[in-house]
Amino acid sequence: MKRHIPNAITCCNLLCGCLAVWLATQGAFVHAFLFMLGGVVFDFFDGMVARRLGVSGPMGIQMDSLADDITFGLAPAMMLFCYLRPLLGWWSLLALLMAAFSAVRLAKFNIDERQKTSFIGLPTPANALFWGGITSMPLAMTAPVSVGATTIDLIPCLLLGLSLASCYLLVSELPMLSFKFHDLSWSANRPRYLFLTGCLVIIGFCVFRAIDYERPVFVLFSATGCILWYVLFNLTKLCLDHSKSVA
Repeated sequence: MKRHIPNAITCCNLLCGCLAVWLATQGAFVHAFLFMLGGVVFDFFDGMVARRLGVSGPMGIQMDSLADDITFGLAPAMMLFCYLRPLLGWWSLLALLMAAFSAVRLAKFNIDERQKTSFIGLPTPANALFWGGITSMPLAMTAPVSVGATTIDLIPCLLLGLSLASCYLLVSELPMLSFKFHDLSWSANRPRYLFLTGCLVIIGFCVFRAIDYERPVFVLFSATGCILWYVLFNLTKLCLDHSKSVA
């Protein structure tokens, strides 16, 4: 019986993703993001429970990837599509490419022996959190730009372009920090502690802004800030490591 417990938790992750997709089609982006966050929690605990119970196996690995592609692939893609469609029309369908690239990312992760202790490419939960934070904000942020006789909403176009950039990051060869702590020592985990310190600053800033503006939803935007910091942190670390190796 206990071997089914981790798979049941994984199914809860998948159901959270299904509900997030449905809520996105209803325009309830904040609630969709909250269910996505629920999926993150279930995704964290299914592997932990499987290891504690000693029931890890290939079926659990496959189920985990299938659930992740729904919750962290299809759900953010649908959220962004529904978010941009009122302004970009059918061009917003390009946002659905994230679901396909997320599937490729998860398949690569399953067969890539290099990703046991770190990530290569942007993890799908990180990408989902980034877009969940953005779509939780009001849609009224437009910056019309006239191109001849045509008026283009600049910010929605930039977001669509950014979604294509995130597709690239999902399948890129960029080394990414993981959060598998083998011990709590500073020397072994200095990059992790530095990154987490930056996240606390970002979250604190968003909390204070939410209080100032009396808009609690602004707290959710901290997810976008933390993932942007995650990408910049890894790019900086890569450049520093490259400089050391050249020197």
